[in-house]
Amino acid sequence: MKINNIDIENRTQPYLIAEIGVNYFDIAEQRGISPIAAAKEMVREAATAGVDAVKFQSYSADQLASKNSPAYWDTSEESTESQYELFAQYDDFGEAEFEEIATWTAENHDVDFLSTPFDFHAVEYLEDLVPAYKIASADITNHPLLRQIAQKEKPVLLSTGASTIGEIDQAVRVIEDEVEDPEICLLHCILQYPTDPENANLGMINHLDEVYPEYMIGYSDHVPPDDGMVTLLNSVVNGAEVIEKHFTLDKSLEGNDHYHAMDPEDVRTFRENVDHLSVTTGRSKKEPISAETDSREYARRSLVAATEIKPGEAITREQLAIKRPGTGISPTMLDTIVGRKAREQIALDSILTWDLV
Repeated sequence: MKINNIDIENRTQPYLIAEIGVNYFDIAEQRGISPIAAAKEMVREAATAGVDAVKFQSYSADQLASKNSPAYWDTSEESTESQYELFAQYDDFGEAEFEEIATWTAENHDVDFLSTPFDFHAVEYLEDLVPAYKIASADITNHPLLRQIAQKEKPVLLSTGASTIGEIDQAVRVIEDEVEDPEICLLHCILQYPTDPENANLGMINHLDEVYPEYMIGYSDHVPPDDGMVTLLNSVVNGAEVIEKHFTLDKSLEGNDHYHAMDPEDVRTFRENVDHLSVTTGRSKKEPISAETDSREYARRSLVAATEIKPGEAITREQLAIKRPGTGISPTMLDTIVGRKAREQIALDSILTWDLV
């Protein structure tokens, strides 16, 4: 998969998406600035911290949820009991606003602009703004929306939260039916806000990789970040090549997606940890490396004379010890040496070499 000519597979770092979502509305209120200014500030901070892409959410509450849609998140963190009421608070941005942010991002920062479309209209106006489409877990069974997105023939990042393999199969087939050789990344995801660490199930990344070897696998995370960003690092260990994580400038803000988001410092910590992981992972073929040359020679053992051995004397097992360094005859040759004759006088504690026997 390539996004804006970035070859994601051949990188030491995963393609990291800062999911700004609609968090800029709360940042705007906190700082007394406009939502557009807050959105740009969040893009700037995310880009400076080192993400590859910033992602927003494009929706209309009227198109997304009925007025009778109950909450599915932790209401002790986000107290709104209705999906419609929550989404209606954050749907002021439309085509013009996202076009402004996308243009400003491209002109000022080397990161990709992405936004998840939640309706047909959003798919259309985002076409000229995004290099790839991200599809939310909740829309994996929304085949009409998947079909429309697939027809744009751009890379697709498909979250698989709360999905069975059968549902993922059906979604993948919908995309495959619309475009030849699609570029798809399946994101493991747990659709719980926030996700309890014991529910992260990052081992599912391996299962997705086994079932869909032809497609890229990634991870969309909702676990509250720890100081070392271990959850995200573990997803890399398990094979995630694309990572999406909610992003904020203040994790203490109440409501919506701040309480399980990463901030700029978390991004830096994660990037540093992945660099260290990459350095220590090294190459995959098991073989001695140059740094072990001296160790192979001096830390291993040789056959050593346990007594003086006279010229012409047949060497017995009792006359041999096994000691460091490994510069002489290897102990693997013990049975071969026993019974052979000494060519010359061999002093006590001498390292046996082939010219002595």
